[in-house]
Amino acid sequence: ILAVANKQDEIIVRLESAGGMVHSYGLAASQLARIREADLNLTICIDKVAASGGYMMACLANKIIAAPFAIVGSIGVVAQVPNIHKLLKKHDIDVEVLTAGEHKRTLTMLGENTRKDKDKFMEDLQITHDLFKDWVSEQRPQVNIKEVANGDVWYGQQALNNHLVDALGTSDDYLQQLTKDKAAVILVSYEEKKSVGEKLGLAAASAFETLAARFWTRSNHNDVQH
Repeated sequence: ILAVANKQDEIIVRLESAGGMVHSYGLAASQLARIREADLNLTICIDKVAASGGYMMACLANKIIAAPFAIVGSIGVVAQVPNIHKLLKKHDIDVEVLTAGEHKRTLTMLGENTRKDKDKFMEDLQITHDLFKDWVSEQRPQVNIKEVANGDVWYGQQALNNHLVDALGTSDDYLQQLTKDKAAVILVSYEEKKSVGEKLGLAAASAFETLAARFWTRSNHNDVQH
């Protein structure tokens, strides 16, 4: 898109996301930032949801349009780390957690979590939240970040009142209006190529493997989510 777009062009993104891993959405937001840095107009339409990491991406737009019942916001950070230490202890199973570096591992899924571990983890969460708030404030200075950066979500009209979006409407309404104004609309879509297993109906197994991998990653690297 950047290679062929002209300065007068408008790039419209239909965005639907409730958030996820910080680094993943940080990268996605950085990709959208390239559009702004190229001095192209970026409009993001939220038909259903742009929350947490989704809003991290959306706030980059020159203009944000949300459907009346779209869910917007959730400027916060959450992390969940299951702990089965007591269950293991009940069955006389010991787990040794060995690290090199004081903060290589804070919370653990298998061992006992100390108050010091929890405090450090909360400190990391707060740092991530502060970065998120600063990001939104930089992209949308009209937003009162103290009022909206508490993890709440809002429907379209509420989001408009809080300056999280600029207008109400659906992406179809907006595109239809553009065609009435004689604009040429070009649709660009991307789909990931499915594996042979998925084509043979093994998508459920693939989903389970992905979930297990994410669970393992989170428990081993203490990843946090927007």
